Amino acid sequence: MNSLLLAEQEVDTGNATLNILIFVGFVIVTLLVVIKVSSAGTSSASEFFTGSRGFSGTQNGIAIAGDYLSAASFLGIAGAIAIYGYDGFLYSIGFLVAWLVALLLVAELLRNTGKFTMADVLSFRLKQRPVRLAASISTLTVSIFYLLAQMAGAGALVALLLNIESDAGQATVITIVGLLMIVYVLIGGMKGTTWVQIIKAVLLITGTAVMTVWVLLSNGINFNISKLLGEAQARTDVDILAPGAQYGIDFTSKFNLISLGLALVLGTAGLPHVLMRFYTVPTAKEARKSVVWAISLIGGFYIFTLILGYGAAALVGPETIMAAPGKQNAAAPLLALHLGGEVLLGLIAGVAFATILAVVAGLAITASASFAHDIYASVIKKNGASEEEQVRVSRYTVIVLGIIGIVLGILAKDQNIAFLVALAFAVAASANLPTILYSLFWKRFNTRGALFSMYGGLVITLVLIIFSPAVSGKANSMLPDSDFAWFPLANPGIVSIPAAFLLGIIGTLSSREKPDVARRAEMEVRSLTGVGAEQASSH
Repeated sequence: MNSLLLAEQEVDTGNATLNILIFVGFVIVTLLVVIKVSSAGTSSASEFFTGSRGFSGTQNGIAIAGDYLSAASFLGIAGAIAIYGYDGFLYSIGFLVAWLVALLLVAELLRNTGKFTMADVLSFRLKQRPVRLAASISTLTVSIFYLLAQMAGAGALVALLLNIESDAGQATVITIVGLLMIVYVLIGGMKGTTWVQIIKAVLLITGTAVMTVWVLLSNGINFNISKLLGEAQARTDVDILAPGAQYGIDFTSKFNLISLGLALVLGTAGLPHVLMRFYTVPTAKEARKSVVWAISLIGGFYIFTLILGYGAAALVGPETIMAAPGKQNAAAPLLALHLGGEVLLGLIAGVAFATILAVVAGLAITASASFAHDIYASVIKKNGASEEEQVRVSRYTVIVLGIIGIVLGILAKDQNIAFLVALAFAVAASANLPTILYSLFWKRFNTRGALFSMYGGLVITLVLIIFSPAVSGKANSMLPDSDFAWFPLANPGIVSIPAAFLLGIIGTLSSREKPDVARRAEMEVRSLTGVGAEQASSH
């Protein structure tokens, strides 16, 4: 243990002052942009929640990439590939393939049917109040866990990027990230948040592209991928060119891998902060265009992470990476330090923090919109709240969410972040996606079916996660000193997702509620043509 601590102290992680200056520069530039775009107005619900549907498909596609590519995508996947090779790249494949589900099944139909939130679609032809309440609870659950993961990740990254290892120092940075998130959303609404995400996406993808080319030109590799893979394999005793390094090849490990893959592939099409982005474009054609742009950018990025991961293994070495503060998360920053010294590391550090800021801002506006539009306006006020009231409540909600995120992020800064992200995806895939697909494609689907699938999927996912090895029973569990795990898989997707689909069927077939034929016909016409998409979806 002492030798590990000594190794951690000896790992050079660059100039903390330079990292901070670059990060401050990004904050200043983006705040100026947010203030500029917000001058056009953010007082109406349409302006605050969707940017008045004023973004082109290209702009929205870049923003989706900025919203989707979190710090876990950048630092986590590159680190997983550097240490585990093939198994680490499976995350990239899962995240990318997920967009085909979003493009083919969800993007255009959702944009045409809804107005502000996911619940607009789910409640379109069902009973408004119970369905909106269930959808909002699911949205808030996914958003809070995703937000918690990002905030806790900010604290974990501080140790590496700013050389701040004290609890007080990490808590300070988490607080700063939370306060900046609140400022971005309060000032700019969806319009300001979108531009922050666009800037961040451009910086992230450009930075990773430059590093990728640099890796392929360095150390005599000369764009010879086989040589890069060979040098990476030579630095480790684990076979990183074949499956099994992380997940093993036993029966349980295989099911764990399948379960994780299901959650990743199906979860994206149910993530509320991703779905809400489809409402920011003016037409269904632009919605499709935005997803195509997102797939292209995200796909390119994940190819870059493959080179960066194996590049870090070849040029830095797994032992050095695991000895650094942040361990796997240190792979990309240490590779930047090796390639371009403190300046490139500083730029990558700035991009990493920009990534966290952009993602938490998107999560905050999604969760606040869901509470204001679905719970306050539809359930509490029974559709009697004005747009100005909804925006005001949403702003208050952002402040509350920011405070919750700061407190929980500080409490969870030493916890298993991958567990929190996996939970968000599993909940999205289990509670949201079945209900979305049934609402769009099953004519007989009714209110009880929606409530069964949403609440059932949510409860099953939470219970199985709590009693899984992700929380207790293993050295890398959230509670390593406890053992109350009876569910063998770390991710419950292989059980919770089919269960949620089944519950939706059981709830529908066991209910005597007759389908609203007129609303179903209206929904079908609107989802396929976009006619009436600008109108309110409540009835």
